[in-house]
Amino acid sequence: MERRTPKSMITGLGAAVPEKVLTNYDLAEMVDTSDEWIRTRTGIRERRIAEEGKATSDFASEAARIAMKQAGIGPEEIDVIIIGTVTPDMYFPSAACFVQEKIGAVNAAAFDISAACTGFIYGLALADSLITTGKYRTVLVIGAELLSRITDWEDRGTCVLFGDGAGAAIVQPSDGTRGIINTYIKSDGRLRHLLNMPGGGSLMPPSRAKDNPKQYFIKMEGREVFRHAVSNMGDAATRIIEENGFAGEDIDLFIPHQANVRIIEAISKRLDVPEDRVYVNLDRYGNTSAASIPIALYEAQQLGRIRQGSLVLLVAFGGGFTWGSALIRF
Repeated sequence: MERRTPKSMITGLGAAVPEKVLTNYDLAEMVDTSDEWIRTRTGIRERRIAEEGKATSDFASEAARIAMKQAGIGPEEIDVIIIGTVTPDMYFPSAACFVQEKIGAVNAAAFDISAACTGFIYGLALADSLITTGKYRTVLVIGAELLSRITDWEDRGTCVLFGDGAGAAIVQPSDGTRGIINTYIKSDGRLRHLLNMPGGGSLMPPSRAKDNPKQYFIKMEGREVFRHAVSNMGDAATRIIEENGFAGEDIDLFIPHQANVRIIEAISKRLDVPEDRVYVNLDRYGNTSAASIPIALYEAQQLGRIRQGSLVLLVAFGGGFTWGSALIRF
């Protein structure tokens, strides 16, 4: 099979997380749970929680600055800013517009996309397409969330899962040998009821918050989400590997969405990717939704897990349902 020539490549990565750490032991004092219960079911030990007064755009901007420095570019060189998030600073303008102002990207178009945990991969797919047209040269893609702001801290089924943070990538034209080999994105709105936040939109506007405040938190049918996540993430990963002429053994590093260690183990086994080629930081950050993959990408790079020539597979699944994958040669 002829392999696609990369048209775009990641030239800079960055990440930013809050300083505050919330451990499982801390949670055990808040709800009826325990460190053992959380670890054995999710793999999470702690997560980061943003301090009051901080917004999603603050962490997104910090991650963006690190990525820009690594790429060796100034903010005026950015053509487009894309942020995957379900927790923007406000309904409008977009979190991307806040970031544009904070980093000084005066020449950029800026907008958010709402694809939940798959937001960063959706953003990469869009950036790749924009650069392939030849009209744009530098796209800043960010996954950023403050899920602590929409978490019900009285619901032990969900409050143990989520954390805050942001990750960023600078995407520019490929040098012809390295870059984004391909992306794959998909969704199924028929299953939207299994993972959502009912309140806040036109269906249940903020004016009704006082009548049912619990509707303004994340709602999740855990078992059903788990089942669909394993199936669809596995399909997305298998599809992008096979359709681009590779096998599981060719993957140098597999970075799945950091939602649940059992999901990660199931998909890794299906792909036949060795355990030492799977990157996991779920234990330290929990599920940071759209931020999980770019945070992990940056960390893996800093730790030397990603080198020149590494073939890296990304895959994610989120509310919508949405899912997707990306195959990248670094």
